[in-house]
Amino acid sequence: MSDTPLKKTGLTWLIDGIDKGIAALERAIMAIGVILMAVNTIANVISRFVFNHSIIFAEELNSIFILLVTFAGIGYAARHGRHIRMSAISDALPQRARKLLMLLISAVTAVLLLVLAWYAVQYIMSMYSKGRVYPALGIPVYISYLWVPIGLFVTGIQYALTFIKNLQEREIYLSTDLCEADAQELELEL
Repeated sequence: MSDTPLKKTGLTWLIDGIDKGIAALERAIMAIGVILMAVNTIANVISRFVFNHSIIFAEELNSIFILLVTFAGIGYAARHGRHIRMSAISDALPQRARKLLMLLISAVTAVLLLVLAWYAVQYIMSMYSKGRVYPALGIPVYISYLWVPIGLFVTGIQYALTFIKNLQEREIYLSTDLCEADAQELELEL
């Protein structure tokens, strides 16, 4: 780890607290979403075989759960450095070049995700103005898409925090919590 531990200020404690709260919420959303998706799918299969009819809203509900789990999961994956990495080139580079590459990757990714979040909000506002609803559920479609900009925004913030962490520390961080050396040790254990 770093030679000089950072002193945690009031703002740092607040940010850490918010981050832990968001992480707990993401875990709960992913777990509940996957369970509800499984229950919905199993109920639909049973309904088809027992009553010879599918549940009318099952497909719409599963599409909502997929959006929910996916966009809650991208922030979670970024927080724990679990996104897919193509590291063949970076692994061959010296430490300083890898550090600069990680700074570039985390900064560009943060900016792109935050821009995508902004466009997602614009898209949702467009959907809201059109008044589309799910035919079987009868709820507005834009409500199910609210997770898209939230997930993109949270993930963009995670990459921005990773960029800041890499500016502050000597080691290379894949996320705010995962150092590259620790990740390599985990990969060797698998």
